[in-house]
Amino acid sequence: MSTTPRHRRGRRGIAVLLIVATTTTVAATLALTLARGQVLAAVTASTAASASASLLAVTGPGPAGTWTAGSPERPGGIAEPSGHEHFRIGSITKTFVATAILQLVDEDRIDLDAPVDTYLPATVPDGATITVRQILNHTSGLYDYMKGDGWSTNRWRGDERLTTYSPDQLLAEAFRHEPYFAPGTDFRYSNTNYIVAGKVVEAVTGRPYGVVIEHRILRPLNLTGTSFPGSDPQLPEPAVHAVATLDDGSVVDVTEQNVSLDWAAGEMISTTRDLEAFFDALLGGGLISDDALAQMRTTVPMGMGFHYGLGLERFDLPCGGQLWGHGGQLLGYVTYAYRRDDGRSLTMLLASGRSDGFVSFAAATGATYCLA
Repeated sequence: MSTTPRHRRGRRGIAVLLIVATTTTVAATLALTLARGQVLAAVTASTAASASASLLAVTGPGPAGTWTAGSPERPGGIAEPSGHEHFRIGSITKTFVATAILQLVDEDRIDLDAPVDTYLPATVPDGATITVRQILNHTSGLYDYMKGDGWSTNRWRGDERLTTYSPDQLLAEAFRHEPYFAPGTDFRYSNTNYIVAGKVVEAVTGRPYGVVIEHRILRPLNLTGTSFPGSDPQLPEPAVHAVATLDDGSVVDVTEQNVSLDWAAGEMISTTRDLEAFFDALLGGGLISDDALAQMRTTVPMGMGFHYGLGLERFDLPCGGQLWGHGGQLLGYVTYAYRRDDGRSLTMLLASGRSDGFVSFAAATGATYCLA
């Protein structure tokens, strides 16, 4: 997943807060005549104008359900999504990777404040001064390899979208560039951090990072809809298919992509059900110790209303309270998966949209969390 620079993220955060406030007022007005479930259905349906398919799943205390709109099929399909389809989750992969690392911290196999060099000798430039914690919370300063032309799955790459990349190639591209700042002095979201994090998991365990996550997280939670595609460009069926509109107005099918370019920063595939179960287990204390979860929820500012922990993002609701989770974006797919501490969760997918989907996310959070 490629993410905007910190200053742009700050402006987007301001915009989101304004949108949430507005949509909350609108939702509250609708609530005078509609049940909250009907409001959520209306929010989901409203995204159909800018997305080929949308899924919104809400669980936990209060009105719950799954709302869908559009079609999950290839262009021209007519079937409505069921809510059980597979889709690409982009940077939500980072939360799975961070969870595996925190489990290894619980086992005293990784020290969050140890230099990266401890686990990856002579791999990361200045790795003796960059800690594992700084890798996980994006304060390392490492250049984001996805900023280079042709290095991001957020942009159409033609036939190159089927090319296989190795993690070492991704790091080599990143390390050709100077870091953004000295370690620990600032925040900047960089996908390079989670390529490093994936390599740390592999160095410590001696196993592929995906195998580690499958063994430690997917199997215990029975997340049968979640997978690591590697170099396979296809989505398991049933799948949400997606298209993208290019600058010249042409429309291309982006369902099939070789996302080895994302690797541990954003390659995973999942479902709304699996994401709900994962975040419920993680934030409910079922995957890591209380101390590790507290470390994961120790944040640095990202911009107005957003804060980043260790592979975990905090969103402050304008009506009070906080959501914990992560978002993911790559060409054709935008996903949000968040949970409030009382267990009320929201998982949202927008397919084929032309933006990062924050307007829809804001409307959905307003309807889900900010109605009386």
